[in-house]
Amino acid sequence: MGALAVSALVGRMVVLFALLMLVPLAFAVLGGDEGQTAFTTAAIATLVIGLLLSALTRRFRRELQPRDGFVLVGMTWAVLPVFGALPLMLAVPGLSLTDAYFESMSAFTATGATALVGLDRLPLSVNVWRCFMMWVGGLGIIVLAVAILPMLGVGGSQLFKTEVSGPMKDQKLTPRIADTARVIWGTYFGLSLSCFLAYRWAGMSWADAFMHMCSTVSLGGFSSHDASFGHWNSALIEAVAIFFMMLSGISLLMYFVAWRARSLRPLWRNPEVQAFYAALLGSIVLIAGYLLATGAYDDWALALRHSAFHVVSIATTTGYASHDYGQWPLFAPLLMILLGCFATCAGSTGGGIKMIRMLLLLKQSRRELVRIVHPNVVNPVVLGGVAVSDRVMQSVIAYMMMYGASLVGLTMLLLFSGLDVVTAFTAVIACVNNIGPGLGDVGPSVNYGGLSDFQTWVCTFAMVLGRLELLAVLVLFTPQFWRK
Repeated sequence: MGALAVSALVGRMVVLFALLMLVPLAFAVLGGDEGQTAFTTAAIATLVIGLLLSALTRRFRRELQPRDGFVLVGMTWAVLPVFGALPLMLAVPGLSLTDAYFESMSAFTATGATALVGLDRLPLSVNVWRCFMMWVGGLGIIVLAVAILPMLGVGGSQLFKTEVSGPMKDQKLTPRIADTARVIWGTYFGLSLSCFLAYRWAGMSWADAFMHMCSTVSLGGFSSHDASFGHWNSALIEAVAIFFMMLSGISLLMYFVAWRARSLRPLWRNPEVQAFYAALLGSIVLIAGYLLATGAYDDWALALRHSAFHVVSIATTTGYASHDYGQWPLFAPLLMILLGCFATCAGSTGGGIKMIRMLLLLKQSRRELVRIVHPNVVNPVVLGGVAVSDRVMQSVIAYMMMYGASLVGLTMLLLFSGLDVVTAFTAVIACVNNIGPGLGDVGPSVNYGGLSDFQTWVCTFAMVLGRLELLAVLVLFTPQFWRK
């Protein structure tokens, strides 16, 4: 009964997803490109399947239980990329199912890793679809559904907590969880509109402004050009990207708090936001100085420009590139990838373990050092003037243990398949943290298209594992979860 109830909701999700295909179809019709047939066919097929699934399971609908929420989120993130891959396979000749699903999952998880080449020659509608999926997936279609589908009812709370990032998921700013989800999407839409207009003002075409808006505010990083931001070589366009990536890297709920308080003080006083911006600014200066000292650049302004763009891009898990930073001395790209593992804030569209977990871990480490010297001292972990419960700390520590185990396990799988250690390790880091490009054979000047099918599926699993914050996926593989 539980599986059928979840299937009924998945059917509705599929119907909603079919309607989203009208956006790239509109671009195909207006632009007269060859994607019209592909998107018309895919939209009809997706709609029919969604309606059939919904109709066949209608009588099994019921209120969601906590366990159902995890199953529904897992099924949604596994099934919808299949339909997202359908128009890609129809529109891009020779694209395999593996690469199409990888591309769709990369978009849906806002990772930005691509297996496609010749992006400049693809139909406009295909590039629009890749970026638009990223925009929808960046905040999560589950959050969208909670906001607009009242049939989820109270069960929507479980979905929201499963989908939204960060260790403290029980905090909500409105009485009803659906209202909180609508606040997030309203903020997301306002940020998106501002970014779209700013890109157009900076010199992008309307279509490019729309696509790069989608992949900027989602912190995904897809581009419609193989050279990414190197296509324009414009300091102004890069500055716009930096500005909106930095805005998108903090919790969207913080903007609502600031708006309600009619003050920016809640933003500047938030310890996670402070640490986020401090890490970015400090790393920008450090890497710019390092590039200048090692002779990678001989002009301070140019070194600072490239450092700022790439540090913000990788640290926020966006993954844009204006230059092949894989050719820089190894310290610089490795530091940027390390930042991508933790820099973004909980409640943002970014990937990684989130800055708040890093702060809590550092405070817990300090707490243990104090206990060594003063065994009987009462020294709770405090963040922002509030004591953090032991339950939250246990959750953070468990998360970090599973995070480390996942990185090691997936890296070993890629090494077993024949990849070199740099490519394997950075591919896993980039996919689990939803960064996109890694180093070696998956660096910024190449892509994931050269991987074998097995390696591609490992990276695909890594993306959804990271996007749903590990435990929401791994719990589905435990025997205890399925016991009645």
